[in-house]
Amino acid sequence: MTYIDLNLLPALDALLDECSVTGAARRLGLSASAMSRTLARLRSMTGDPLLVRAGSGLVPTPRAMAMRDRVRDVARDARTLLGPQASEVDPATLARTFVVRANEGFIALLAAALVTAVAREAPCVRLRFVPRVVKDAVSLREGQVDLEIGVLGQSAPEVRTRSIFRDRFVGVARKGHPLLDNPVTPATYAACQHVVASRKTDFEGPIDRALAELGLGRTIVAVVPGFPDALRIARDSDVLAQVPRSLMRGRVPGAAALAEGLVAFELPVLVPEIVVSAMWHPRMDREPAHKWLRDIFVSVCRDALEG
Repeated sequence: MTYIDLNLLPALDALLDECSVTGAARRLGLSASAMSRTLARLRSMTGDPLLVRAGSGLVPTPRAMAMRDRVRDVARDARTLLGPQASEVDPATLARTFVVRANEGFIALLAAALVTAVAREAPCVRLRFVPRVVKDAVSLREGQVDLEIGVLGQSAPEVRTRSIFRDRFVGVARKGHPLLDNPVTPATYAACQHVVASRKTDFEGPIDRALAELGLGRTIVAVVPGFPDALRIARDSDVLAQVPRSLMRGRVPGAAALAEGLVAFELPVLVPEIVVSAMWHPRMDREPAHKWLRDIFVSVCRDALEG
């Protein structure tokens, strides 16, 4: 492909607009001799004189007149395409669909608050929530997912992360459960039947390892994909569930319905806390609309869950 010097575009735009070598040079901060050389290059490239002498000035040729508006548009587009990106975005005029990957518990707890906040600031933005079936960076890398929310797992090293909030597990039982009649001990807790929420359908986790150190084991009667499913089972049976504390906090949007008819209690063993993060591909780091999305997610989640 023949090399094209894009620096010629603003020069041609200025020349056709000013119809003056001196005027075009002044506009672009060049010397008149430098602009004359540029005009010579443009004449050679286009095969047309572009500007011809008429008395004491210059007038455009028919081809120059025909291309003037198009040159102006192309020059403006080139400056927009190759110039620095705007650092801010106006949410009120933003029209875009963002794909957010998150687990069922996060969606049940905070999706309503997030949708409300986004719609208030950016009425033309749509959120598409998709399930977090796998923890990999392929969808982020290929642009199929804009933002992922969850606990960090095995992912690509280039993925950017930002902590949204910290949480911890609590035990959950139906109101009136016999376990709650007395202080919950590791032994009385382990003696009950349990339901576990596990995306990988694992029967054992941190709680079982902590109980094993005390020489105890519990009976797990069911494994379900998400925390809302575990809560439903606990509500309608004597089976205990273990869920993030945030799901049982009535002041959190979306939590009241999930916590109805249930009582949360402190686990009798120590388990690691949960750190929920936002994850995205580094190519989106400086994209203003994506940064706005990250900021609003962090703000809404922290406002709802802190304290």
